[in-house]
Amino acid sequence: MKEFVISEVKAETAVLVGLITQTQDEAKTKEYLDELEFLADTAGAVTVKRFTQKVGGPNSVTYVGTGKLEEIKQYIRDEEDAERPVGMVIFDDELSAKQIRNIEASLGVKILDRTSLILDIFAMRAQTANAKTQVELAQYRYMLPRLQRLWTHLERQGGGSGSGGGKGSVGLRGPGETQLEMDRRIILNRMSLLKQRLTEIDKQKATQRKNRGRMIRVALVGYTNVGKSTIMNLMAKSEVFAENKLFATLDTTVRKVVIENLPFLLADTVGFIRKLPTDLVDSFKSTLDEVREADLLLHVVDISHPDFEEQINVVENTLKDLGCADKPSMIIFNKIDQYHWVDKEADDLTPISRENIPLDELRRTWMARLNENCLFISARERVNLIEFRDTLYNKVRELHVQKYPYNDFLYNTDVEEGVQ
Repeated sequence: MKEFVISEVKAETAVLVGLITQTQDEAKTKEYLDELEFLADTAGAVTVKRFTQKVGGPNSVTYVGTGKLEEIKQYIRDEEDAERPVGMVIFDDELSAKQIRNIEASLGVKILDRTSLILDIFAMRAQTANAKTQVELAQYRYMLPRLQRLWTHLERQGGGSGSGGGKGSVGLRGPGETQLEMDRRIILNRMSLLKQRLTEIDKQKATQRKNRGRMIRVALVGYTNVGKSTIMNLMAKSEVFAENKLFATLDTTVRKVVIENLPFLLADTVGFIRKLPTDLVDSFKSTLDEVREADLLLHVVDISHPDFEEQINVVENTLKDLGCADKPSMIIFNKIDQYHWVDKEADDLTPISRENIPLDELRRTWMARLNENCLFISARERVNLIEFRDTLYNKVRELHVQKYPYNDFLYNTDVEEGVQ
């Protein structure tokens, strides 16, 4: 009897490529490539090598210079000879159709850029009909300017040869329609259908929001993988999918939360990321409507990340683009249990860097800057959660009294009874 051999499925290997330019120094490029590696890991690829090049800007033909491209090509050949084939090469910026075509012709492996990798993760994470429709629309938007003619044998759409000696049947002679034009037409038709579907979903969502009653809406916003879903699960005692991967959340989840005598709605939203194209953000408009309609924004920040200040700027700029910059907001510094700092030696005369600042000093700095409109917590280890609940209660109560002056609380506390 033939035995069944179960072979282990090997993960695809990836090579990362980034540029060091005048606006992006070596340290910044390393951070971007670290994030790109995390994205590749989330998508299921294992990074085996990184290539960087110091240039004034990306090459319009091959993104990197010809010498660097040859170096990458040689590495792929060497790995193939050693029976460790490289599955793909991922570039840290968005590539044009011409760049993808030229690089693919030279290297002979699958070529991805940052945007296509993010879209791949989005497609993997999408669960609801709303998210799937948004992802599909975003993929078509990305694909449309990058269409390549795949079937050269279908140069023109037409019939067989007619009796007149010319090509094509009677009534079908002439220039016809190229494969590229057909693809473009099919994609544009599909995009218009998806837009109609999203409009219908938007109407349903708007109706749902209207029916939610007289409650303050609070939205958790922030960079991807900062712990928004973990906070949501703690506050609402729900089971929103939370994982230490990028874009674990792609669908907006809204739950009713009650603190003491005050009910309010808490929404968990899609995380933001650097270098996210604007048309990709537009595709997730219906998801981000929860942010637009919120009365209070809780901006969650991963303080253990070495570049958390730039992440704050990315989120604030995205909120500005959405027209939500003026909303009442509060910064929640999460993951304080994972914050590490290096004590500086007394005789070390080098300037103090970010990694030499202890947590207490960082807390004092940010509290002074934001007029104490920030909190330091650890959602996973449940550190400072009582203070977080009390502060959130006071903020929501203040907004509730302004928006709904007639008391709609579940029950009156002794303090309120004394006031009335």
